[in-house]
Amino acid sequence: MQGIRAFFQAEPTALAGTLWILLWALIALTSTLWRPDPSRHANEQHLEWSMLAPGATVEVPDVHAATLHERTFILGTDRFGRDYLSRVVAGSGLSLSVGLVAVLLSLLIGIPLGAYAGYLGGAFDAAVSWLLQVVWSIPTLLLVLALTLAFGKGFEQVFLAIGLSMWVEVARVVRGQVIALRNVEWVEAGRVLGLSTPRIVFLHILPNLAGPIAVIASANFAAAILIEAGLSFMGVGAQIPMPSWGNLIRDHYGAILTGHAHLALIPGACIVSIVLAFNALSNAFARQAAQR
Repeated sequence: MQGIRAFFQAEPTALAGTLWILLWALIALTSTLWRPDPSRHANEQHLEWSMLAPGATVEVPDVHAATLHERTFILGTDRFGRDYLSRVVAGSGLSLSVGLVAVLLSLLIGIPLGAYAGYLGGAFDAAVSWLLQVVWSIPTLLLVLALTLAFGKGFEQVFLAIGLSMWVEVARVVRGQVIALRNVEWVEAGRVLGLSTPRIVFLHILPNLAGPIAVIASANFAAAILIEAGLSFMGVGAQIPMPSWGNLIRDHYGAILTGHAHLALIPGACIVSIVLAFNALSNAFARQAAQR
């Protein structure tokens, strides 16, 4: 705890970014309990309430009594009369979950592959290095598009495609760091004592790479959110009626020059703010790792 406190005291921007990330994570986890439209994808449509301005209030009949009650739309409604606050909040769950799963998948593939390539060297390292160079030469978005089209459009395919496109950078960083450490005295001592390769790699070398891995993981989290937003904007990510910040922008970018510009600007601001928060965290990890 003291180390975490010292880290955030030295990096106030990282503290602000972490709090913003935790706030959105809390919103995503609890939104179905409090958002105005509690339906699965916040897809409750009322065409008679189409394109209401933020703060608009309508009178709704009470089915249990012969009275009317008022309903206020804090962020207004979209063209289908759906509560826009609920759509934005529901979209946060997809964006954050895609980032989390993609980062975990990239770490599960990239860390062991890069660690063993750096430690073992020889033919295995040459083969892994060749694979890294081939995959690295393909533009990330193009690779994600190819994987998405190969596996089909859909929610699960987005997770898989983004995760499989990010392991290369993790493997490159881990491989380089392990090469620098594989001949130090305490690693040589482990080999002399007869410790197994997995034990040396995972219990002795990788704990010393926590800083670089944290840097790449937080940066990849931000990149995954951007890639998912781009895929959804192009129509190959989250599919209707599932909301994501990317397809919310796609559905309303034409309204930027009208009186309903907030329909595109709000999800855009959400993407920008969460990416900046992860970048602030990544930069803080990098500065602290450089000081060690």
